[in-house]
Amino acid sequence: MREFNIAGIQQIGVGTVDFRKSWNWYIDYFGADIKILEDDTVAERMLPYTGGQPQQRHACIAVNLQGGGGFEIWQYSKRKPSLCPFEIAPGDLGIFAAKLKCKDINAFYKKVSSTWRKCTPPEILPDGTRCFYMKDLYGNCFQLIEDKSIFINEDKLTGGMVGAVVGVTDMQKSVEFYSQVLGYSILKSDTVGTFSDHSLLPESDKQYRRVILAAPKRQGAFADLFGESTIELVQALGRRPRKIYEGRYWGDPGFIQICFDVANMKALGKFCAQMGHPFTVDSCPDGEQFDMGDASGHFTYIEDPDGTLIEFVETHKVPIIKKLGWYIDMKKRDPKKSLPKFLFRMMGLVSKEKVIE
Repeated sequence: MREFNIAGIQQIGVGTVDFRKSWNWYIDYFGADIKILEDDTVAERMLPYTGGQPQQRHACIAVNLQGGGGFEIWQYSKRKPSLCPFEIAPGDLGIFAAKLKCKDINAFYKKVSSTWRKCTPPEILPDGTRCFYMKDLYGNCFQLIEDKSIFINEDKLTGGMVGAVVGVTDMQKSVEFYSQVLGYSILKSDTVGTFSDHSLLPESDKQYRRVILAAPKRQGAFADLFGESTIELVQALGRRPRKIYEGRYWGDPGFIQICFDVANMKALGKFCAQMGHPFTVDSCPDGEQFDMGDASGHFTYIEDPDGTLIEFVETHKVPIIKKLGWYIDMKKRDPKKSLPKFLFRMMGLVSKEKVIE
């Protein structure tokens, strides 16, 4: 039995060239209007991925209380962000798309396609799930997938992050990594060919192998908020894939990492090392605490077989009502016990962000 616990996808990082414009867009279109934290300091502990130098950045984590993981919106403050020099296609190495929860695909497509043209028509994924793709202001691709589960009903059509589409070179190695290390042990589909839901995407005429993995029901303080998630692995068979972050830094525009909420980081570190994926970054190597804005905890990184970044965060302190100094000390709780829903309702009442020009 594992001594550590993975509660689900906490957030997916999105690098941008304009922090506020991106967040406003995610509020408008995806309802990511609950601010968990915001920080404008120097990233000093990611040196392997920032050119060996600390980098000033502005970041926040925002969630949609209808359920799913959050958005970590991230912008370099002093360094000019480096854009990907090519149009990213399925199968390119890294995170091609973030999966976003949508309770009614047809209704949401009808709503957004009338004002936003960067959408593909609704289609069916190989596992039978209804979906469509949508690009944001800066070309990041989101796969809207139909999921009718709702954590707190705010009369929105969308929720938060519920997975990712990841390009890989060796399907067997990648399936082993995501199933054995991250717990996505349920095979939902394994198909080869060209795919109708790719029809308007770059390189859509090429052959691909697609494997969709799911995890058994997770436990943890935030597991009910995060909900179920899937990882879709895509291997390009008819072309040579490119590495999305080749020659670029962590935090440059695009999907930076998939972040998982965990408990017992020390045990997780031993396990990852035994599996051949040791921590490449450890924010608290001597057991200290890392502060980020109004929250604190311990974060680490590993890489999947193709170098895609996976982040782990063990939360120690999370704000509920910052003005009243009300925080939850997560170290004093059973790591597998869910937080009561009323706490999230309170966060929604006091932390809701409005679009700011």
